[in-house]
Amino acid sequence: MTAVIAGMDMGGTKTAVFVESLDGERLVELELASGDWDASPPAAAAAWIAARLRLAVPDLSDVVALGVGAQGCDTAEHCRELAHRLGEIGLRSTVVNDAALLVEAAGFHEGIGVISGTGAIAVGQDASGDYLITGGWGWVLGDEAGAPGLVREATKAVLSAYDRGLPDDGLLSALQAAFAVDGPAALARAVNDEPTMDNWGSRAPALFEAADAGSKLARSIIEGGATHLVDLVGQLQNRGSVGLEVVAGGSVIVNQPRLYDDFVRLLAARHPHHRPHLLEQPPVVGALALARRLV
Repeated sequence: MTAVIAGMDMGGTKTAVFVESLDGERLVELELASGDWDASPPAAAAAWIAARLRLAVPDLSDVVALGVGAQGCDTAEHCRELAHRLGEIGLRSTVVNDAALLVEAAGFHEGIGVISGTGAIAVGQDASGDYLITGGWGWVLGDEAGAPGLVREATKAVLSAYDRGLPDDGLLSALQAAFAVDGPAALARAVNDEPTMDNWGSRAPALFEAADAGSKLARSIIEGGATHLVDLVGQLQNRGSVGLEVVAGGSVIVNQPRLYDDFVRLLAARHPHHRPHLLEQPPVVGALALARRLV
């Protein structure tokens, strides 16, 4: 049997699995759907991870260490319990929230990871090494800078403007086109009747296209999302997070420069000593770094 290490990153939409030899050769890069991923209960989550890992690991290979970044692992206790359950089935592992992978993937050991993708969450560590998590409450309640949350806020804004008799500056029509409906009432029904990540989040590009076309309302929603991310950084700082590096990742902020630019500008204004970075490689690389430390 050949000894290998593995890293897994489970987000709201997809799971990335990377496998490397002990000398650092990349053997596998696999992407799987993670729509049925759930971090609870930990025993079932461990079985889910093991099943996906088997799809990625080459034959005649032995996984001697596993790093896991998992959406839904929102407390240190939950992460430890999941690692324990993985240990019971023979997988020596380190488990963190998926946002905690960003700092590791960027090559830093201290700092704050900020995700704007399916959700919006930030993770840091205190001086004792315990993880601190803020945000990530889901697209119905919060996550203002996640794709579904941005669409939710944009819809609320255009309906409020319509109620006040204001003309459409391009955002209302963009959302109507994205949802394939005609009129504010139909837009409200399309959003309300299916409050799912897929229904809301998939329409997020329309917000950015409207902003690029000149919609001031769209630009204000994007700035509001960036403000939310900066708020998350401040909350972690107030709770004792260490390190000045702030690594941003996730499908929205990586692919929408307008959001990242607003985030950098607002971060500089409120936390001038922090240094922003846009993650340029998959967060799962951070999971590999965690696995490598175990060996």
